[in-house]
Amino acid sequence: MNSMSRVAAAVLLTMGTAGVAAAQERTAIKQGFELPAKSGKKILVFRPKVSVGAQSTGGLFEPNAEWTDQARKNIDAALKKRQADLGNVVLMAPEAYGDQARLVEEYTNLFDAVSQAVVTYQFFVGNRLPTKKRDNKAGVFDWSLGEGVRNLPGAKDADYALFIYNKDAFGSTGRKLLQAVALLGPGIAVKSGEHKGAAGLVDLKTGDLLWLNADFAMGGNVREPDGAEKRVGQLLEEFPGSVAEKAAAKQ
Repeated sequence: MNSMSRVAAAVLLTMGTAGVAAAQERTAIKQGFELPAKSGKKILVFRPKVSVGAQSTGGLFEPNAEWTDQARKNIDAALKKRQADLGNVVLMAPEAYGDQARLVEEYTNLFDAVSQAVVTYQFFVGNRLPTKKRDNKAGVFDWSLGEGVRNLPGAKDADYALFIYNKDAFGSTGRKLLQAVALLGPGIAVKSGEHKGAAGLVDLKTGDLLWLNADFAMGGNVREPDGAEKRVGQLLEEFPGSVAEKAAAKQ
Protein backbone atom coordinates (compact mmCIF):
# COMPACT_ATOMS: atom_id res chain seq x y z
CA MET A 1 0.00 0.00 0.00
CA ASN A 2 1.53 3.38 -1.06
CA SER A 3 1.46 6.59 1.00
CA MET A 4 -1.67 7.92 -0.72
CA SER A 5 -3.61 4.72 -0.01
CA ARG A 6 -2.46 4.78 3.62
CA VAL A 7 -3.72 8.36 4.04
CA ALA A 8 -7.14 7.48 2.62
CA ALA A 9 -7.37 4.33 4.73
CA ALA A 10 -6.43 6.23 7.88
CA VAL A 11 -9.08 8.87 7.29
CA LEU A 12 -11.79 6.30 6.67
CA LEU A 13 -10.75 4.22 9.68
CA THR A 14 -10.97 7.27 11.93
CA MET A 15 -14.37 8.14 10.53
CA GLY A 16 -15.62 4.67 11.25
CA THR A 17 -15.08 5.15 14.98
CA ALA A 18 -17.35 8.16 15.14
CA GLY A 19 -20.04 7.68 12.53
CA VAL A 20 -21.41 10.41 10.25
CA ALA A 21 -24.05 12.70 11.64
CA ALA A 22 -27.33 13.07 9.82
CA ALA A 23 -26.42 16.02 7.63
CA GLN A 24 -27.86 18.75 5.52
CA GLU A 25 -26.02 20.89 3.02
CA ARG A 26 -22.98 22.76 4.33
CA THR A 27 -20.47 24.91 2.46
CA ALA A 28 -17.05 26.12 3.58
CA ILE A 29 -14.23 28.10 2.01
CA LYS A 30 -10.59 28.50 2.98
CA GLN A 31 -9.74 31.78 4.68
CA GLY A 32 -8.55 34.41 2.23
CA PHE A 33 -9.47 32.46 -0.89
CA GLU A 34 -11.38 34.26 -3.63
CA LEU A 35 -12.12 33.23 -7.19
CA PRO A 36 -13.73 36.11 -9.10
CA ALA A 37 -15.78 35.29 -12.17
CA LYS A 38 -13.93 35.73 -15.47
CA SER A 39 -10.55 35.87 -13.75
CA GLY A 40 -9.09 33.54 -16.37
CA LYS A 41 -8.22 30.84 -13.83
CA LYS A 42 -8.29 27.30 -15.19
CA ILE A 43 -10.34 24.63 -13.43
CA LEU A 44 -9.52 21.00 -14.18
CA VAL A 45 -12.62 18.82 -13.76
CA PHE A 46 -12.08 15.17 -12.92
CA ARG A 47 -14.77 12.63 -13.68
CA PRO A 48 -17.05 12.29 -10.64
CA LYS A 49 -16.88 9.20 -8.46
CA VAL A 50 -20.38 7.73 -8.69
CA SER A 51 -21.85 4.70 -6.95
CA VAL A 52 -25.52 3.73 -6.94
CA GLY A 53 -27.22 0.72 -5.44
CA ALA A 54 -29.79 -0.52 -2.97
CA GLN A 55 -29.90 -0.40 0.81
CA SER A 56 -30.61 -3.89 2.11
CA THR A 57 -33.05 -4.64 4.90
CA GLY A 58 -30.10 -4.66 7.29
CA GLY A 59 -28.81 -1.33 5.98
CA LEU A 60 -25.91 -2.64 3.86
CA PHE A 61 -25.05 -1.03 0.51
CA GLU A 62 -25.61 -3.35 -2.43
CA PRO A 63 -24.07 -1.83 -5.60
CA ASN A 64 -26.01 -1.98 -8.85
CA ALA A 65 -23.84 -1.76 -11.97
CA GLU A 66 -26.68 -0.78 -14.30
CA TRP A 67 -27.91 2.02 -12.02
CA THR A 68 -24.36 3.27 -11.51
CA ASP A 69 -23.61 3.34 -15.24
CA GLN A 70 -26.81 5.25 -15.99
CA ALA A 71 -26.24 7.70 -13.14
CA ARG A 72 -22.65 8.30 -14.23
CA LYS A 73 -23.77 9.13 -17.77
CA ASN A 74 -26.52 11.44 -16.48
CA ILE A 75 -24.20 13.24 -14.06
CA ASP A 76 -21.49 13.64 -16.73
CA ALA A 77 -24.05 15.18 -19.09
CA ALA A 78 -25.44 17.48 -16.39
CA LEU A 79 -21.94 18.59 -15.43
CA LYS A 80 -21.13 19.53 -19.02
CA LYS A 81 -24.27 21.69 -19.10
CA ARG A 82 -23.09 23.53 -15.99
CA GLN A 83 -19.55 24.26 -17.21
CA ALA A 84 -20.43 27.66 -18.63
CA ASP A 85 -21.85 28.71 -15.25
CA LEU A 86 -18.64 28.10 -13.30
CA GLY A 87 -17.36 31.58 -14.10
CA ASN A 88 -13.86 30.65 -15.31
CA VAL A 89 -12.05 28.45 -17.82
CA VAL A 90 -13.14 24.84 -17.41
CA LEU A 91 -10.97 21.97 -18.66
CA MET A 92 -12.02 18.35 -18.59
CA ALA A 93 -9.23 16.14 -17.23
CA PRO A 94 -7.51 14.17 -20.01
CA GLU A 95 -8.13 10.45 -20.31
CA ALA A 96 -5.62 8.64 -18.11
CA TYR A 97 -4.11 5.18 -18.48
CA GLY A 98 -1.96 2.84 -16.41
CA ASP A 99 -0.21 4.50 -13.45
CA GLN A 100 -1.82 7.86 -14.23
CA ALA A 101 -5.29 6.31 -14.12
CA ARG A 102 -4.49 4.72 -10.76
CA LEU A 103 -3.25 8.07 -9.46
CA VAL A 104 -6.50 9.77 -10.48
CA GLU A 105 -8.50 7.02 -8.77
CA GLU A 106 -6.43 7.35 -5.58
CA TYR A 107 -6.95 11.10 -5.37
CA THR A 108 -10.64 10.81 -6.19
CA ASN A 109 -10.98 8.31 -3.34
CA LEU A 110 -8.90 10.54 -1.08
CA PHE A 111 -11.19 13.49 -1.80
CA ASP A 112 -14.15 11.26 -0.91
CA ALA A 113 -12.52 10.34 2.42
CA VAL A 114 -11.41 13.88 3.30
CA SER A 115 -14.78 15.44 2.44
CA GLN A 116 -16.56 12.91 4.65
CA ALA A 117 -14.09 13.69 7.43
CA VAL A 118 -14.89 17.40 7.06
CA VAL A 119 -18.60 16.69 7.42
CA THR A 120 -18.06 14.42 10.41
CA TYR A 121 -15.44 16.36 12.32
CA GLN A 122 -15.94 20.03 11.46
CA PHE A 123 -19.37 20.73 10.01
CA PHE A 124 -21.41 19.16 12.82
CA VAL A 125 -21.00 19.98 16.49
CA GLY A 126 -21.37 16.55 18.06
CA ASN A 127 -18.36 14.95 16.35
CA ARG A 128 -15.94 17.88 16.09
CA LEU A 129 -12.32 17.14 16.86
CA PRO A 130 -10.73 19.53 19.41
CA THR A 131 -8.57 21.16 16.73
CA LYS A 132 -11.57 21.64 14.45
CA LYS A 133 -13.57 23.17 17.30
CA ARG A 134 -10.87 25.83 17.54
CA ASP A 135 -10.87 26.20 13.76
CA ASN A 136 -14.62 26.77 13.72
CA LYS A 137 -14.41 29.46 16.39
CA ALA A 138 -11.73 31.26 14.37
CA GLY A 139 -13.52 30.70 11.05
CA VAL A 140 -10.70 28.47 9.80
CA PHE A 141 -11.18 25.83 7.11
CA ASP A 142 -7.87 23.99 6.79
CA TRP A 143 -7.84 20.65 4.94
CA SER A 144 -5.59 19.28 2.21
CA LEU A 145 -5.11 16.41 -0.23
CA GLY A 146 -1.33 16.98 -0.26
CA GLU A 147 1.07 18.44 -2.80
CA GLY A 148 1.01 15.25 -4.87
CA VAL A 149 -2.03 16.62 -6.73
CA ARG A 150 0.42 18.51 -8.94
CA ASN A 151 1.31 15.13 -10.52
CA LEU A 152 -2.23 14.46 -11.72
CA PRO A 153 -2.71 14.36 -15.50
CA GLY A 154 -3.49 17.86 -16.80
CA ALA A 155 -2.48 19.56 -13.53
CA LYS A 156 0.42 21.52 -15.04
CA ASP A 157 -2.02 23.30 -17.36
CA ALA A 158 -4.54 24.35 -14.69
CA ASP A 159 -4.83 26.26 -11.41
CA TYR A 160 -7.47 24.26 -9.60
CA ALA A 161 -9.05 20.81 -9.64
CA LEU A 162 -12.73 20.13 -9.14
CA PHE A 163 -13.50 16.77 -7.50
CA ILE A 164 -16.99 15.35 -7.07
CA TYR A 165 -18.28 12.22 -5.40
CA ASN A 166 -21.85 10.96 -5.28
CA LYS A 167 -23.38 7.93 -3.58
CA ASP A 168 -26.99 6.79 -3.67
CA ALA A 169 -28.45 3.82 -1.84
CA PHE A 170 -32.14 3.41 -2.61
CA GLY A 171 -34.12 1.73 0.13
CA SER A 172 -35.13 -1.83 -0.76
CA THR A 173 -38.65 -3.10 -0.20
CA GLY A 174 -37.43 -4.91 2.91
CA ARG A 175 -35.78 -1.76 4.23
CA LYS A 176 -38.94 0.29 3.68
CA LEU A 177 -41.02 -2.34 5.47
CA LEU A 178 -38.56 -2.32 8.36
CA GLN A 179 -38.81 1.45 8.53
CA ALA A 180 -42.61 1.25 8.66
CA VAL A 181 -42.50 -1.34 11.43
CA ALA A 182 -39.91 0.68 13.35
CA LEU A 183 -42.22 3.67 13.43
CA LEU A 184 -44.53 1.62 15.65
CA GLY A 185 -41.78 0.81 18.14
CA PRO A 186 -40.76 3.19 20.93
CA GLY A 187 -37.44 4.97 20.40
CA ILE A 188 -36.54 3.11 17.22
CA ALA A 189 -35.43 5.05 14.14
CA VAL A 190 -34.70 3.36 10.83
CA LYS A 191 -33.67 5.39 7.80
CA SER A 192 -34.56 4.11 4.35
CA GLY A 193 -32.18 5.23 1.64
CA GLU A 194 -28.99 7.28 1.61
CA HIS A 195 -28.20 10.06 -0.86
CA LYS A 196 -24.99 11.97 -0.32
CA GLY A 197 -22.36 13.83 -2.25
CA ALA A 198 -19.71 16.51 -2.18
CA ALA A 199 -17.92 18.83 -4.56
CA GLY A 200 -14.56 20.38 -3.76
CA LEU A 201 -12.12 22.82 -5.34
CA VAL A 202 -8.44 21.99 -4.76
CA ASP A 203 -5.32 24.10 -5.34
CA LEU A 204 -3.19 22.15 -7.81
CA LYS A 205 0.04 23.65 -6.44
CA THR A 206 -0.46 23.02 -2.72
CA GLY A 207 -3.25 20.42 -2.53
CA ASP A 208 -5.25 22.71 -0.20
CA LEU A 209 -9.01 22.21 -0.18
CA LEU A 210 -10.21 25.71 -1.03
CA TRP A 211 -13.97 25.19 -1.16
CA LEU A 212 -16.27 22.34 -0.22
CA ASN A 213 -19.99 21.84 -0.62
CA ALA A 214 -21.29 18.65 1.00
CA ASP A 215 -24.75 17.27 1.57
CA PHE A 216 -25.63 13.87 3.04
CA ALA A 217 -29.36 14.24 2.39
CA MET A 218 -29.52 15.16 -1.30
CA GLY A 219 -32.48 15.29 -3.66
CA GLY A 220 -32.91 14.18 -7.25
CA ASN A 221 -32.95 10.67 -8.66
CA VAL A 222 -29.62 10.42 -10.47
CA ARG A 223 -30.89 7.48 -12.50
CA GLU A 224 -32.98 10.01 -14.45
CA PRO A 225 -31.56 12.95 -16.47
CA ASP A 226 -33.70 15.56 -14.68
CA GLY A 227 -32.74 14.16 -11.31
CA ALA A 228 -29.05 14.22 -12.21
CA GLU A 229 -29.32 17.87 -13.27
CA LYS A 230 -30.90 18.69 -9.91
CA ARG A 231 -28.14 16.81 -8.10
CA VAL A 232 -25.32 18.57 -9.97
CA GLY A 233 -27.01 21.90 -9.28
CA GLN A 234 -26.98 21.07 -5.55
CA LEU A 235 -23.37 19.94 -5.64
CA LEU A 236 -22.17 23.13 -7.34
CA GLU A 237 -24.32 25.55 -5.37
CA GLU A 238 -22.26 28.53 -4.13
CA PHE A 239 -19.31 27.55 -6.30
CA PRO A 240 -16.72 30.38 -6.11
CA GLY A 241 -17.07 32.78 -9.03
CA SER A 242 -20.13 30.95 -10.33
CA VAL A 243 -22.01 33.03 -12.90
CA ALA A 244 -25.31 31.43 -11.85
CA GLU A 245 -24.73 32.34 -8.19
CA LYS A 246 -23.84 35.94 -9.06
CA ALA A 247 -26.99 36.29 -11.15
CA ALA A 248 -29.16 34.80 -8.40
CA ALA A 249 -27.66 37.18 -5.81
CA LYS A 250 -28.68 40.22 -7.88
CA GLN A 251 -32.31 39.15 -8.16
